[in-house]
Amino acid sequence: MTTEQQLQQLEQRIEELVSISARLRRENQAMQVREHKLMEERAELLKKNDAAKSKVEAIISRLKSLEQEP
Repeated sequence: MTTEQQLQQLEQRIEELVSISARLRRENQAMQVREHKLMEERAELLKKNDAAKSKVEAIISRLKSLEQEP
């Protein structure tokens, strides 16, 4: 293999790596956006879960107090 061929092969490989790097950068950015959205959704679901838990606990307390009435 001549030096010219080696240089062309190296140049081709560098172009491939630059392309791969750009694709991975885009994928990473998209994944970061998705992660941020999922974290927001998780926080919202945790708030809803806490609210539902409080309501259920209040209902249970009311039921217990009704059981204790003569």
